[in-house]
Amino acid sequence: MGITTSKFVWMNGKFVKWQDAKVHMLTHALHYGSAIYEGVHAYKTDEGTALFRLNEHIDRFFYSANALSMSIKFTKSQLISSVKKLIKMNKIGDGYVRPLAYYGYGNVGVFPKDIPTDIALIAIPWGYYYTKDLRIRTSSFIRHSDKSSVYGAKLSGNYANSILAMHEVRKKGYDEALMLDENGYVAEGPAENIFLVKNGNLITPNSRSALPGITRDSIIRISKGMGIKSYEKNVTLQEVKNADELFFCGTATEVAPIISVDDKIIGNGKAGEITSKIKGKFYDVVRGKDRKYRKWLTFVD
Repeated sequence: MGITTSKFVWMNGKFVKWQDAKVHMLTHALHYGSAIYEGVHAYKTDEGTALFRLNEHIDRFFYSANALSMSIKFTKSQLISSVKKLIKMNKIGDGYVRPLAYYGYGNVGVFPKDIPTDIALIAIPWGYYYTKDLRIRTSSFIRHSDKSSVYGAKLSGNYANSILAMHEVRKKGYDEALMLDENGYVAEGPAENIFLVKNGNLITPNSRSALPGITRDSIIRISKGMGIKSYEKNVTLQEVKNADELFFCGTATEVAPIISVDDKIIGNGKAGEITSKIKGKFYDVVRGKDRKYRKWLTFVD
């Protein structure tokens, strides 16, 4: 998906023009992946632009920074205020916000001794990440585990693993990858959580190789409110292939139906009924049409 630029980027407490948002070639994160990030979705509502579960994303941002021993020189409230101001300055309705923290310019060694932590906020207009139902393929690359990384942290370097998987399956003509964990259970997509529908119930992997996503949590709670039973368990690849319905979810992804896995057709080869109902309810929630979940929205104005 190409980038639609905006006018301003926030860097270390200052708003700079888009074209001036630059880093040095010896930025540590550029060489070693020593960065952490979040993705926050902004939506047009009848009451103005709202950010979906911004507080939870900022909480995880600080958790991830702590995993890399980064010192964030701004408070959570300061970052939230800056995100809101950036959205207004860029006049964004439907959009995507990328909070980023990274080890900056200092030395060329792997250990980031005496290297400052730089912070940036990027806000851009955003449409749909996927515009069609997905055909996915199991990757030969396994997802990293909590033995090799910090569970629940969004570390930029971890996503090299995702890029390998995406290249592998897209070269073979598939839309996205499915990744297993070290024990052979289903983990997630390269940047999405996965849900199965079986006999009217919603199931998602409890693998420690999967990020416990904020959208994933939202789907579990929304589906419960719809009277749909949902639970987490070890999920086998065979269970995925025998599911009645499948979908990916994530901040950018939202809810994306999956219609085949390794060429095995799921259901009738179309987005399933329960998936469609959950997707519809999700959009009601993020666009402020369901008052029950209003607490998840942070309004810009």
